[in-house]
Amino acid sequence: MFIKLCILTIISILLRWCISLNSYSGAGKAPMFGDYEAQRHWMEITINLPSSEWYKNTTNNDLLYWGLDYPPLTAYHSYLCGLLSRYVNPDWVALNKSRGFESEQHKLFMRYSVIIADLVVFIPAVLFYWISHWRLLKSEKLGGVLTMLLYPGLILIDHGHFQYNSVSLGAALLGMACIVRNQDLWAAILFCLALNYKQMELYHALPFFSYLLGSCFTSSPTKGYLKFSMLVLVVLITFGVCWLPFLQDLNTAQAVVKRLFPFGRGLYEDKVANVWCSLSVMIKLKKLLPVDKLVYLCLGSTAVLLLPSSIHLLVKPTVENFKLALINSSLVFFLFSFQVHEKSVLLAAMPVMAIFPVHQFGSTWFLLLSTFSMLPLLIKDGLFSPYVSLTCLFFIASIAYMKQTGSKQYQKVITIVLFTASMLGVAVLTVVAKFSKPPQHLPDMFAMLISVYSCGHFIVFLFYFHYLQFFQTSAISPLTQSPKKLSAKKIN
Repeated sequence: MFIKLCILTIISILLRWCISLNSYSGAGKAPMFGDYEAQRHWMEITINLPSSEWYKNTTNNDLLYWGLDYPPLTAYHSYLCGLLSRYVNPDWVALNKSRGFESEQHKLFMRYSVIIADLVVFIPAVLFYWISHWRLLKSEKLGGVLTMLLYPGLILIDHGHFQYNSVSLGAALLGMACIVRNQDLWAAILFCLALNYKQMELYHALPFFSYLLGSCFTSSPTKGYLKFSMLVLVVLITFGVCWLPFLQDLNTAQAVVKRLFPFGRGLYEDKVANVWCSLSVMIKLKKLLPVDKLVYLCLGSTAVLLLPSSIHLLVKPTVENFKLALINSSLVFFLFSFQVHEKSVLLAAMPVMAIFPVHQFGSTWFLLLSTFSMLPLLIKDGLFSPYVSLTCLFFIASIAYMKQTGSKQYQKVITIVLFTASMLGVAVLTVVAKFSKPPQHLPDMFAMLISVYSCGHFIVFLFYFHYLQFFQTSAISPLTQSPKKLSAKKIN
């Protein structure tokens, strides 16, 4: 088992390195370039300016040019990378002189920084998460690790497009592992760290809140009150430590909050596979409603659709309900919330991977669709060949694993027919999007087709995962019970 995990980890690192040899977001595309330049620019800002100016529009910090819009932990990460960058080559982070800096040496430095983030946070989190499942067979743990380390969506976005999603997702995954291990205070701390790295972790916030609060209610009054008090305390301390440099001045704290929630940027980014973008084919909500009305529409619809899963988890705070609630919450946010990026689907993909050993076929299907939904972005970044290669590798590895373990879902004829039809649609749209030219009066037609097609699948998956949470969670309970709970069950 140990040797297999080592081999799988090495393969995943090699794949990441191979993808990093390709193009990245905004390469050579002045004047704004892309996410690669955004991350470099944040290093430039944090290393040269005091923290009180990081989130403010000043003479030396033009917020219209990739202004910092992630929480404090991202800023601290950028600062550390900036220190090392300045040590290697000061020109890489020279204030107001390094915009759009591109060189082979700098690209190597930036790519290494993402791989290091994976080695320090994400890969250990994956291993710790699956080791924490006491009742899983070794083959099932290996399958879970394989799914998380070889998932093409995260590899393509972090090591191709260029981002550090593995840090926030890794911290959230560590929090999930602590939930499995019945270490709820550590779970709260780790999730707060994830949220303070990327505000998109709000997609996972309500399930963490509902589970932890529900676990207080299921305890005796004295223990429940004590646990609730401790949870509040560790959350306040964690946020206080993360935000300490910005809490000394009210204006500075307000500037950070405004940057984290930029409502003026629009309903969604580019062509994203959510409900609002899909509806725009027939109804132009951006033209019919002002921004404030759109915010209320998104807030209301998201809140209403979050309630069933969250209330169910609050009443029945089990680990299996928690995992499925994470998926349902993420999908609701992705499909209905305001200012959604196509890359935000990774937040739904992570908890889907977490239930892979039990729901192998459904998880594989969703993960393939989630990667496909980002195809227009990947084509734009020159990552089509890596997309095809990684997706095929992941598909083959997943199907081979399901055959070996004898997945019941894989053996159902109706499931195979639906899956085949779905993948044929993916294949056709992939070829068309890459090799065909859209009509001149509809330049975004293929991107829109991919968004609508993916959105339709995600809506079906939303119903599917809600069904699992409400009616079939008992199927996975033996895999998530700690030895303490199992021994108590045997005594009874």
